[in-house]
Formats: sequence, structure tokens, C-alpha cells
Amino acid sequence: MREETPKQQYLRSGELARLAGVSTDTLRHYERKGLLARPRRSANGYREYPASDLDRVRLVRSALGIGFTLDELARILSVRDRGGAPCHEVRALAGTKLTEVETQLGELAALRDELRRLLKNWDALLAKNSPSERAGLLESLAAKTSRRRTRASSLTHTSINRKKESKETQW
Repeated sequence: MREETPKQQYLRSGELARLAGVSTDTLRHYERKGLLARPRRSANGYREYPASDLDRVRLVRSALGIGFTLDELARILSVRDRGGAPCHEVRALAGTKLTEVETQLGELAALRDELRRLLKNWDALLAKNSPSERAGLLESLAAKTSRRRTRASSLTHTSINRKKESKETQW
């Protein structure tokens, strides 16, 4: 008696998209990028994806959620599909992503602190004026930027002059 193997199940693009929480355009984009294999076509021309592609789309979405790019994933999945083990590359990329996030967090913390100082200064300006009077809040930003540039410029000139003086005293 011959044992039958289970028949491969296929999902139309709309069904796969709905189950994965993406659009059919996203599925086609993933195909173009090499994240999904080109699906078979039904007799009437509909795309039919293997049911296993649902897991693949979910994997891609999860990886995108932590910062991987489509190009990175296409490269990694291609290695994996050929039987390779790209785990060290995945780990290295994730480490890089963490470093980038930590840098962004530092920049955001600095921005938060700057906004807190700015709001404190603006509150002081507003307290001095009546509600119908302009306090020049946005103008204070431009003035602050101008002062920063002037300070930076004078520091640069001072540094250049010191270097010149140092060279002149060496002769």
C-alpha cells in the first residue's frame, strides 16, 4: 500500500497578504527584491504562493522591525536558501544596528535636554510679555544659532592664529 504525501498548499496573493498583514504590492516588492521566490501561476493567472511563504513574510516583517533592510535580508536569505549558515553575519548586522540605535538615543537625549532649556527660556520670555504681545520665540532660535556660529568661528580663528604663532616662534 502506497502512502500519499500531503499535497502542497498554496495561497493566493490576497490571502497571503491578509494573513501576513501586508499588501499585495508588498508581496510583489518582496519578489522583486528576492525575498520571496516567484510564485506559480494558476490557470487564470493568479499568483499562488506556497503556504510556507507566510512564515517567510512574517520573518521579513520582524527583521524589518528591528532595523534590517530589505537588501540585507535578501542577501542573508539567499545564503540560507542555498544551504548556508549566515548566522554570524546576522549577529554582526544586529550588533551594528544596536550601535546605531544607541547613537540615536544619545542624539535624542541631547535634543530633549536642548528642548527643555529652550522651553524654560521661552517660559521666561512669555512671562515678561502680555498674551497679545509677540515674545520673539522663533527669532530667539535664529539669534541663538547665529551666536553659536560666531562662537565657533572665533574659536576656529583663535586656533588658527595660535598655530601660526607657534610656527613663527619655532623659526
